[in-house]
Amino acid sequence: MDAIIIVLIILVVLVFIALIKTIQVIPQASAAIVERFGRYTRTLNAGLNIVVPFIDTIRNRIDLREQVVPFPPQPVITQDNLVVNIDTVIYYQVTDARAATYEVASYIQAIEQLTVTTLRNIIGGMDLERTLTSREEINAALRGVLDEATGKWGIRVNRVELKAIEPPTSIQDSMEKQMRADRDKRAAILQAEGVRQSQILTAEGEKQSAILRAEGEAKAAALRAEGEAQAIRTVFESIHAGDPDQKLLAYQYLQMLPKIAEGDANKLWIVPSEIGDALKGLGGAFGNLGGAVAAPGDGGAGRSDLTKRREQPPID
Repeated sequence: MDAIIIVLIILVVLVFIALIKTIQVIPQASAAIVERFGRYTRTLNAGLNIVVPFIDTIRNRIDLREQVVPFPPQPVITQDNLVVNIDTVIYYQVTDARAATYEVASYIQAIEQLTVTTLRNIIGGMDLERTLTSREEINAALRGVLDEATGKWGIRVNRVELKAIEPPTSIQDSMEKQMRADRDKRAAILQAEGVRQSQILTAEGEKQSAILRAEGEAKAAALRAEGEAQAIRTVFESIHAGDPDQKLLAYQYLQMLPKIAEGDANKLWIVPSEIGDALKGLGGAFGNLGGAVAAPGDGGAGRSDLTKRREQPPID
């Protein structure tokens, strides 16, 4: 009786284990490779799957989501014989679980080695300056080679990124000095341009100021000349209206002589030729006036001198 109970317990356990092995639940975005007696049978997709227990076995479970794999820095020699360390990041996705299982032993290691060799071939044809400035070109070339090679492995390479490109320390120092020199040069150029623009604006301002000043002086001179012309015209009209004789003109000449002689710098006098005739007329007028006063009687000479002193206007 005890033996029968033990057998039943063993059968129940075996049935339970068989049920567990029969029902296989595959998560979303995953796949499982099923082998029967060591040979590929089918691929289990996401969901509830039934397999034959103790005959079908799960060989491999593969994640079908996009994976990100960073690779350690790899030393690469450029065309100008400089060693640079390059870090790469690969974005890939398994599209065929069967090929990823049976076509390559380890697709991660295969992708890494293929990335290193391809990167060395690409960088070997570029100098350092082009390597540092052509990341997009390197990424595109590397992705094309990897995508073509990994297609038969059931792998699709979506993106390849160069995370860092590190040249030697001496080259970094030289590049830093060159960049500093370029920045100083640009700063000096900008400063010179600012000074030049400032000088141009200052010169333009002075030019405009000089033009305006000259225009103002010209207008002022024109107004002064116009005023003097008007004054001369007014004086001339007044003299012409008064009908002056030669005696009055001679008198005016005599009054203007002291003003002409004013100042220490007046060494040369300009005397009009007409002033001689005017003085002769003025002298004749004074002579006639003196004879007329002395004619009546005795003591006429004294009266004549007194009269001349009283009637003769003071000469300034």
